[in-house]
Amino acid sequence: GTATKLHVLDCGSMSCDLTWLLLKPGRSIRPRADRDKPVEWYPCTTHAVVVETPEGTMLWDTSCPRDWEERWIPTGLHEFFPYDRVTEEQYFDRRLAQLGLGPENLDFVVFSHLHFDHAGNAKMFEKGPRLVVNEHEERWCFSYEGPFNGAHLKADYDGLDFETVSGDTEFLPGVTLIETPGHTPGTMALRVDLPDEGTMIFTSDAVYMGDSYGPPATPAAIVNDLSAWYASVEKLRGIAEQSNANVIFGHDAEQLWSL
Repeated sequence: GTATKLHVLDCGSMSCDLTWLLLKPGRSIRPRADRDKPVEWYPCTTHAVVVETPEGTMLWDTSCPRDWEERWIPTGLHEFFPYDRVTEEQYFDRRLAQLGLGPENLDFVVFSHLHFDHAGNAKMFEKGPRLVVNEHEERWCFSYEGPFNGAHLKADYDGLDFETVSGDTEFLPGVTLIETPGHTPGTMALRVDLPDEGTMIFTSDAVYMGDSYGPPATPAAIVNDLSAWYASVEKLRGIAEQSNANVIFGHDAEQLWSL
């Protein structure tokens, strides 16, 4: 089967040191001649995806919250990933409203993983749609001590009732959830098969950017399990080649702006 329609929601950008996203040789390690050069800050774009299918409408990820600064203060990450390149029109709730969508119009909200820039608006969907996450992600996200662990922030998702999937799952007609651990224990990518556009794969943070994808693949600073991360990138590359897919990366600014 195929999906009917797909919308990519551009939700603006956080700003961050590019090294967070790309450990490129020679990028962060400088000779003394370069020691006074400014750090390279990058627009770390954030997006969500709406997929319409004959068996229901699903949302993929929920971007960053409007109250990011106060919510992220306990983690310190507001200093490293300020969500400061976003217009009123780009905030996630406005993007949904522009499509005429609210929680009552969505059947499923599927999370690639529960980091704060993907699950930031999860609680908008406390009532209505079914919330779906990978089983390994759920287990990890409810098992650690304290209010946060890295970019996982319990305030984003505690109290929500998640359904879990495991392995690679054909979830809806033309919609497959692909298990791609490494970035987090339960990161997933999204494959959508469309009648005219063919196959699209949304990697989320399994692959941050085109520069990460390679080959050879280049990891990022935030990786839970490096060998799993490499295996997931190659798994996605195999699926993409076999399906001739258009691969959309998790935080690639140039690519998102070109869509």
